[in-house]
Amino acid sequence: MAHIAAQPYDYTLPTGDRLALIIIDMQRDFLEPGGFGDALGNDVTPLRKIVPTVQQLQQTFRDRGWLIIQTVEGHHPDLSDCPPAKRDRGHSDLKIGDPGPMGRILILGEPGNGIIPELTPQANETVIAKPGKGAFYATSLASNLQRQGITHLLFTGVTTEVCVQSTMREANDRGYECLLVEDGTASYFPEFQQATLDMVRAQGGIVGWTATAEQVLAGLDQLATETQETTRRC
Repeated sequence: MAHIAAQPYDYTLPTGDRLALIIIDMQRDFLEPGGFGDALGNDVTPLRKIVPTVQQLQQTFRDRGWLIIQTVEGHHPDLSDCPPAKRDRGHSDLKIGDPGPMGRILILGEPGNGIIPELTPQANETVIAKPGKGAFYATSLASNLQRQGITHLLFTGVTTEVCVQSTMREANDRGYECLLVEDGTASYFPEFQQATLDMVRAQGGIVGWTATAEQVLAGLDQLATETQETTRRC
């Protein structure tokens, strides 16, 4: 069977129609100056570095007709789905819902809440708005995956230690086989990035696997070849 050379051991791939690419929160509020990440005092530059890698994975899944799901973290304009504790935490100049350079911070439909142009989803691709860190909380993600028979998830996006890891842990608890693409995720803090990778694959992969994009793409090529051979035999 096709596999990805991963840590802590090889990640066995299912048939393509049971595999999905999850792209977490690649939105302007987190990746561009003037957004929420910037308002929190972070340097957004490290997050931009993963864009070409995520693009390549996105295009690979598109070319093969496999499922892609993107998420954006955002709230209703009246903040009815934003707990006051979430809005009030921290000492940033801009809080959730405040007017910023790209519209109201983390509000659905505002320019800053949009996915960056390089990863604009196609009309037939799913985008899930989430009010929390994890993408399963108060969303349709679980029903989307179940309806399409997905069993294996590849994770990319930002930030590694917050929304990506939260979603991966939620998925692990629901029985999905999860792999985190090491250079397809990013953090404002390099030490948090490394710590998350170590936690995910510790104890024999207690949360899941990690691998580089190069390793992932090699495994996906193997999967595509095997699928084509099976189709020809049939």
